[in-house]
Amino acid sequence: MTANEAYCDFCDLPMAQCVHGQPPAPAPASKPASKPVTASSPKPRKRAAVRSRPSGPVTRPVTRVVSRRWTPPEEFKPHILAVLQEAGGELDSDEFFLELEIMVEDKLLPGDHERTPEGEPRWQYAARRARIALISEGLMTKGIPGSWKLATAP
Repeated sequence: MTANEAYCDFCDLPMAQCVHGQPPAPAPASKPASKPVTASSPKPRKRAAVRSRPSGPVTRPVTRVVSRRWTPPEEFKPHILAVLQEAGGELDSDEFFLELEIMVEDKLLPGDHERTPEGEPRWQYAARRARIALISEGLMTKGIPGSWKLATAP
């Protein structure tokens, strides 16, 4: 009986086809050790190719106007100050939002009337963000919760 005719005791296949009769797979070749990178050895940089300037007029890229979906908080700041000055320097939040809405109703964008995930109109959210900025600038004070107050009443 030759090696071609012998059968494996484990899987009943000829030894030439059986995994048990095959020699073990060679060990994977180890990679050569690479040089460790340290902070003290900077990588060489490639130099950019020097381009010659065009002989014609220089054209600037066109900046496109981005249409906004809703009014940013910065645009509410002067209106907030105006409403509070007309009211004597302090208003309850419900009265304040009513007066502010009357003042800016023609300037609000369609997206300003959408609701935030919390259910508040976006323009009111932007106004509250503007209030926080005005407080940090020292033009308003926090005061009593639910009350909007100028830092120095007129």
